[in-house]
Amino acid sequence: MEEKKTESVDPGSGDVLVDLGFADAEERKLRVQLAMQVNELTAARRLTQARAAQLFGIPQPHVSELKNYKLSRFSSERLLRFVTLLDRDVEIVIRAKAKGHAAGVVSVSVA
Repeated sequence: MEEKKTESVDPGSGDVLVDLGFADAEERKLRVQLAMQVNELTAARRLTQARAAQLFGIPQPHVSELKNYKLSRFSSERLLRFVTLLDRDVEIVIRAKAKGHAAGVVSVSVA
């Protein structure tokens, strides 16, 4: 008789980067959120990768990496600069930590 195997499923935390064990999960999440905004703004302006590269002062292959969320070469500060180059203001607000969070949270919201 075959023995039935049971599989267990561990519930996720709700943050895939934490679940994957990245020590810098919060920084990665912030960079992804900023890259999403840069990519949306670039698309809205219908900029080619070559034109975006010119605007950002980076080589075109780096724009391709950004578009494909290969973000190892981009710091949060650099991505914030790209947002400002796309005619957006950036406002950083620091407030008390929300109840129920073990640590403070960094997030991007668009007005």
